[in-house]
Amino acid sequence: MAEIAVQGTDLDFSWHQGEQVLNACSLEVPKGEFWMLLGTNGSGKSTLLKLLAGLLTPKSGLVQILHPVGFVFQNPDHQLVMPTVGADVAFGLVEEQLPIFRVRQRVEEALAAVNILELQRRPIYALSGGQKQRVAIAGAIARQCEVLLLDEPTALLDPDSQLELVAQVQNLVKSRGLTALWVTHRLEELNYCDGAFLLDRGSVVDRGDAQRLKQRLIQSPPP
Repeated sequence: MAEIAVQGTDLDFSWHQGEQVLNACSLEVPKGEFWMLLGTNGSGKSTLLKLLAGLLTPKSGLVQILHPVGFVFQNPDHQLVMPTVGADVAFGLVEEQLPIFRVRQRVEEALAAVNILELQRRPIYALSGGQKQRVAIAGAIARQCEVLLLDEPTALLDPDSQLELVAQVQNLVKSRGLTALWVTHRLEELNYCDGAFLLDRGSVVDRGDAQRLKQRLIQSPPP
């Protein structure tokens, strides 16, 4: 039986105003696989991802996840804090108190893994949206994260950059043995994953083969 890297069991969550967002929501992502989380706006996708990352606390239920965890926001400007590419990736390593040569090695390896090593000295403000998302992913790789949680990382990108980024994450999962859960509503992105979950009104209502789910949504799209 495959080892489970990400598990949420019977997760309930509501905002302080009382609005119920998730209701007995459960999912499992096998280690070393790339899964996607689908659903319409307001279905609870981003909230579920933040619960799994520990950024929010469930009202009830259990989260079990392999650490360290890397979280990639929809808008990379919300997490890139240093002036240059290399400095931003290195910033995430401060807590480990590594020697300088080891930090440099980790940064270069991470940037090479997402094909932006040549941008190491580039100012963050001079990057495209797709390049910024790669920097955010490189930060997680440098920290040697076991799990990547990505919250609609292609939402602000042009169509070519969208598919380029999802293919890059697929390659990282397969070449490095990472586990990834990617939130999306773009059906074409399902061509790159091992499986998918369909979230509707705060609960996982279907899961499994991505192409089957894709056909289900093409034939009867949600309202």
